Amino acid sequence: MTVLVPAGWWRGLGGLTRTGSSVEALAWAFYDFANTIFSFAIVSFAMSLWTIRFLGEGPGTFWFTAAVSVSVLLNAIVSPVLGAMSDGIGRRKPFLAVFTAICILGTVAIGLVDIRLGLVAFAMANFAYQAALIYYDALLPDVARPIARGRLSGIGVALGYCGTLLVGVLLLVGISTDADGESTSATFALVAGLFLVFAAPLFLLVRDGPGRGQRFSAGHAARSFGQLAHTIRHARDSPGLLRFIVARFFYTDPVNTAIVVMSAFAVNAIGFTEGQALQVLLVLTVVAVIASVGWGVLADRWGPRRTLFMVLGTWAIGLVVITAFLAPIPFIVAGALLGAGLGGVGVVDRLMLLRLTPPDRVGEMFGLYGLVGKFSAVIGPLIYGIIVATLLSSLGRGAYQVAIASLFVLLVVGIWILRGVPEGEAEKKHEEAAMELLSR
Repeated sequence: MTVLVPAGWWRGLGGLTRTGSSVEALAWAFYDFANTIFSFAIVSFAMSLWTIRFLGEGPGTFWFTAAVSVSVLLNAIVSPVLGAMSDGIGRRKPFLAVFTAICILGTVAIGLVDIRLGLVAFAMANFAYQAALIYYDALLPDVARPIARGRLSGIGVALGYCGTLLVGVLLLVGISTDADGESTSATFALVAGLFLVFAAPLFLLVRDGPGRGQRFSAGHAARSFGQLAHTIRHARDSPGLLRFIVARFFYTDPVNTAIVVMSAFAVNAIGFTEGQALQVLLVLTVVAVIASVGWGVLADRWGPRRTLFMVLGTWAIGLVVITAFLAPIPFIVAGALLGAGLGGVGVVDRLMLLRLTPPDRVGEMFGLYGLVGKFSAVIGPLIYGIIVATLLSSLGRGAYQVAIASLFVLLVVGIWILRGVPEGEAEKKHEEAAMELLSR
């Protein structure tokens, strides 16, 4: 099949940037391509199975989820300081380069050392991956014009899914796997190399901010933590906003946990081989891409609140199916529902935040929104890992059903809290007026 694409389409990206450079726009967006390769291939697929292979099913599940939780928790604690460092100095690329290098080196080290040291290397790599996102996102205003930041960000997300598909295909065809389709130490080297290659254009071609000539001090850190308390107080001033933030903590917990544990669950609870699990994850990625578009259209038509309830309802059904039936066909059906819901959560709850947030506090509330997401990514995987490690010897595969049921409970709590959140009609009118102004 031949796909017709207008010649030179990418040159139009220059209109999105401050400098008019299409190459700079693509270089920035390709970092999304690069870091998603790490996120999918290591966090979502290889590392959990690698740990279980050497430590056993119960202990491996626990120590992998503990490494994820600890790395994300540390990042959540220091992220205000990391952001303040960048804001105070006015430069993004030096910090981005340091954390990108740590992530790449940590990824290589996983396959070269003992599994216990490998878990430490993984935790360092995942921490650095999360920290690098702070500076990558903060670089967007230096690259894109205000009216075009959403479009360039969307291009980055789309390229991120392409990175997932690329590394998935490379693993499927046996580039770095053994005869049984299982990961080898070469898998970690391959991912690190791809990360380096596709991240390099940003450092070579994207222009950093001019800098402010300031030095970071302890005062910057103290003010950044103090600002968090002010942000929470500001959230209480907007009807339903703080309640929405609390609900988000609970309903994103199952989402963040599923992303981390699904490959190991598919192999150990359902009985797939590693290669089959990878194929299923890739199919679900495609489902998430397609569903993201559909949820966005539905949110425009029905509003984000009603659409978000539909998304979370889809997740609830998927979790019930997985809990009730540990078999390949039900798992694939439930996985399709979860994949569709994954795309929906990413699209719709950001719109819900915009509906509830006063226009002059959007940046501040997105910071709180992101911090809550990180803390939710700490609790869910740790609960899941403790349940599996504790109950596996007595319940066998039933331990996985209990673990998934715990995610369902967290999701229901989130939905219950969300019921009291209003639609945000005043912000809806502001949003519609802004969109009308942009369309002129």
